Amino acid sequence: MKKTLIALAVLSTASAAYADEGMWMPQQLPQIAKDLKAAGLKLDPASLTKLTEFPMGAIVSLGGCSASFVSPQGLVVTNHHCVYNSVAQNSRPERDLLANGFVARSLKEELPAAPGSRIFVTTEVLNVTDKVVTADVAKLSGKQRSDAIEKNQKAIVAECEKDAGHRCTVSSFYGGLEFYKIKQLEIRDVRLVHAPPAGVGKFGGDTDNWMWPRHTGDYGFYRAYVSKDGKAADYSEDNVPYVPKHHLKLAKEGVKEGDFVMVLGYPGRTNRHRLPSEVAYTFDSNYPAFVKASGENLAIIARETKDDKDAALKYAGQVASINNYYKNRQGMLNSYAGSDFLARKTAQHNELKAWVNANPQRQKEFGADIVAVEKLIAQRDAETKRDFNLSYGQPRLLSSARSLYRLANETQKPDAERKAGYQVRDLPRFKSSVAGLVRTYDEKVDKALVLHHLKNYLAQPAAEHNASFNAALGLKAGMSEAELKAAIDTLYAGSKLGDAKERAAWLEKSPADFKASNDSFIKAAVAMYEEGLKEEAKDEELAGNIQQAYGSYMKAKIAFMKTKGQAVYPDANSTLRVTFGKIAGRDHGADGTTWTAFTTVNGVAAKATGQGEFNAPQAQLEAIKNKDFGKFVDPKLKTVPVNFLATLDITGGNSGSAALNSKAELVGLAFDGTLDSIISDWDFNKANTRDIQVDLRYMLWNMKHIDKANNLLKEMSAE
Repeated sequence: MKKTLIALAVLSTASAAYADEGMWMPQQLPQIAKDLKAAGLKLDPASLTKLTEFPMGAIVSLGGCSASFVSPQGLVVTNHHCVYNSVAQNSRPERDLLANGFVARSLKEELPAAPGSRIFVTTEVLNVTDKVVTADVAKLSGKQRSDAIEKNQKAIVAECEKDAGHRCTVSSFYGGLEFYKIKQLEIRDVRLVHAPPAGVGKFGGDTDNWMWPRHTGDYGFYRAYVSKDGKAADYSEDNVPYVPKHHLKLAKEGVKEGDFVMVLGYPGRTNRHRLPSEVAYTFDSNYPAFVKASGENLAIIARETKDDKDAALKYAGQVASINNYYKNRQGMLNSYAGSDFLARKTAQHNELKAWVNANPQRQKEFGADIVAVEKLIAQRDAETKRDFNLSYGQPRLLSSARSLYRLANETQKPDAERKAGYQVRDLPRFKSSVAGLVRTYDEKVDKALVLHHLKNYLAQPAAEHNASFNAALGLKAGMSEAELKAAIDTLYAGSKLGDAKERAAWLEKSPADFKASNDSFIKAAVAMYEEGLKEEAKDEELAGNIQQAYGSYMKAKIAFMKTKGQAVYPDANSTLRVTFGKIAGRDHGADGTTWTAFTTVNGVAAKATGQGEFNAPQAQLEAIKNKDFGKFVDPKLKTVPVNFLATLDITGGNSGSAALNSKAELVGLAFDGTLDSIISDWDFNKANTRDIQVDLRYMLWNMKHIDKANNLLKEMSAE
């Protein structure tokens, strides 16, 4: 591969980076080979750059979580919370799989995963910057630049996806400085194989979320299915398990404190290259508003589903997600409060600007763009703040109607000219989204959420209102709560989109059909359409200008950091990354205690209350009491380890990532971080940062001694 800015960013400077900091692209690893070997890796670091060979060929994405193949029959292991929605969608009041768990004893017993579930196997990563930002595109600005970049991205994707059954994306790195084509096999027939009871997989619930010590068995299994000829295919009883080229082997020996460990997965997003103004906006405005809204949403859902088990099951996945991010953001705010993060960020940014301005050539190349990006991002953040309540106050059926009407309009164009997200390649996701609503939506809950957030929206100054939204929904500034409730009731009563068949039918209808409809949500979608396009054009004008200026800013930053001998890895963006470190506890200065590296099943028994978040299965408690541990006892701990801490740099999206030892054998699954270190998404703290893994030995012990999943243990050669 030619030397890109990414390669140059680490070339000859990687030794300055902390061994446990950095979400490295696989192609960067040869430049940090010395660090990897010094940390304890026994493989050739270059082998980790080969995406279709071992072990990278076993690592997959679920499109929001990470996972890995662990058998030749397409068995995939990930976190319990990553399969949670599939468990919830297959649960009924009379068959509560969330509470009781699920084990398929044979292939025939496996259940369809939630609609839209996918397993993505990365097969190629290629730098395509010169094909996205061509010489002609580089001369453009604003919406013209955004449109030209999107056009080139779509052309690359279309060519890539001529290889049937693959999903391709063109991802941006360093704020649009570089672009890479990611090619993935898209496995569409995904089935639920095993999930332990919530008393194991979610043990500790929201109380223990982001906390240590932790005792959560956060694991679950899917299986990938393909057609008989080995091609990606929709669900069919005739499909067969996918045979991966590589799968992970389970470690025969358990890990101990001080051991090398690495995590391979798809981290979602980090923000370590953000401007000081972005830090201030996020922590002074956006996150506090998010925490407040999340707490209100949780209270409303709890109130509305209190006596309705079916509705509670429908919203179980959403509640789990809200709780997770609610605690995450609050933890970040707590870490930020009283810290010097903003001051340090500001000082670093000023140092960069001083370096740029100290040299006429650098000032000419970067100076104007750095000034521009500061102003443009401030404008974007102000608009986001203005529209916060509006984004929460839109009924889900209205969102569906707007997407369906946009799809109807886009399908009138040649596929290459359609807006990204509305092309032929996107139709399966559209259909899955429409179908999946049936098990995740309840009208009374949605109405209560919408009423609450629209009250907040209407309380804003009238100048901050969206006129087309108000007109379409019959809203006006100053209306009373009773008037607002009546308007909402009328809106919901006038629509049939709550019916699954009715929603599905709109996938095939024309713009004329939409315009002729009397369905209240469809009418609102049509009424808002033209103004929505205008708003989108304004956003794209701003985005194009930001992309241009931000890319230049990052180029300057990479050059500046290189003069200081420091590596610059790209922020996480849901692409395949490697992070490495060691298993380690830490001193917890807040309360004067020391966190040991491992927790054990003794802690499960101590925490178990028999109800709520700490409702460990009775069979498990009996096994712990009787010391029925089999071969899964840790020789030093004298019992079964549950979770362990490591100095790994992970974030959301890493959930389910394989934790591997020095020989690339599976030793656990990453699933969480600690509350006082999750601000590392923005500001990495070497001393505090620890992530949490579920130990493989705990997984296997539960599967053998509690759930009797012997068929799966045999399949993974774990017996």
